[in-house]
Amino acid sequence: MGSPASSADRRDLTTDDYVSDGATQTAVKILVVGHFAVGKTTFIGSISEIEPLSTEETMTRVSESVDDLKGVRGKTTTTVALDFGRLTLSERVVLYLFGTPGQTRFVQMWEDMARGALGALILVDPERLADSFPVIDLIEQYGLDYAIAVNHFDGNPDRAERALREALDLLDETPVVTCDARNEKSSAAALTTLVRYLLDRAS
Repeated sequence: MGSPASSADRRDLTTDDYVSDGATQTAVKILVVGHFAVGKTTFIGSISEIEPLSTEETMTRVSESVDDLKGVRGKTTTTVALDFGRLTLSERVVLYLFGTPGQTRFVQMWEDMARGALGALILVDPERLADSFPVIDLIEQYGLDYAIAVNHFDGNPDRAERALREALDLLDETPVVTCDARNEKSSAAALTTLVRYLLDRAS
């Protein structure tokens, strides 16, 4: 796990728009979602300022008939409940990050976790874009604003943003950023993009 993001990296956000008058600190719930094996656990682990809660379990031969491993390299564990981390944006705002399991059999859990969330960061594998369609559909059904974070894996070629937008059928205002879920600063930048977008939507 990377070290916590420095205050210089994340204290340039205006928070007055969504912090209640008189409140000393406001907790903001953010979902980190995506299809199976896209890097959600890694993302939260790279950015959380506390030891993240992870429910990773070793994948068994039984799960091979359920979970699609096509295009997945070196995947030996999977989230079976949720990932949880925390990131302090400022003295007044703390983000609580909830990572959902990627398999479709956990959809009911996604719905429960979406309650009370301010928005979602959707991680996308540029080589498995079709796997992101059901994820985006679900988040839109839950009525959550979201940003797309394209997790750039080793060896994968860069994809033009315009091509990604067209492939995912995104609205023009939906933020799209490229990140490396293993890198603290990269993950922080993606999350900052989402929060700024949510602030703009709320104003």
